[in-house]
Amino acid sequence: MSGPVADIVVRIQAEDFDPAAEVARMTAGHANIGAVVTFTGLCRDEDGTLDALELEHYPGMAEAEIRRIAEEAAGRWPLDGLTAIHRHGRIAPGANIVFVAATSRHRRAAFEAAEFLMDFLKTRAPFWKKTHMKDGSSGTWVDAREADLADADRWSVSPPDKG
Repeated sequence: MSGPVADIVVRIQAEDFDPAAEVARMTAGHANIGAVVTFTGLCRDEDGTLDALELEHYPGMAEAEIRRIAEEAAGRWPLDGLTAIHRHGRIAPGANIVFVAATSRHRRAAFEAAEFLMDFLKTRAPFWKKTHMKDGSSGTWVDAREADLADADRWSVSPPDKG
């Protein structure tokens, strides 16, 4: 396995992001990129009952953990770039929450790296989520779901050969 990719970007921010601009940034000047895989997570309205989702994080710790996970992905797959952007604050239904993108010469590496990073964002990144309902009540803090934990567990097997 080689070291991390040359271009790992991790941002935690309150403001929205532009997925197309992020892809343009990642691919500019990289003629050997053969695949770009992206995931954009949006805030659901929970069948019309959610007013907003509140996301909190521990500044510094959250960025460090996401970077560590991104560097692990870069060690598993031959990537040219990897980006993770996660928003914090109060987010309305339909708004962007998270963006993950991986670029590589090959599609499988890009798909798997993006999925790996997203699975660990859902389970290990230090974010706390609280629902605010349209009826004025505040919901509970949201934990990782069993399905999210099972998705992350599948990566505990040996990583693929980068050759």
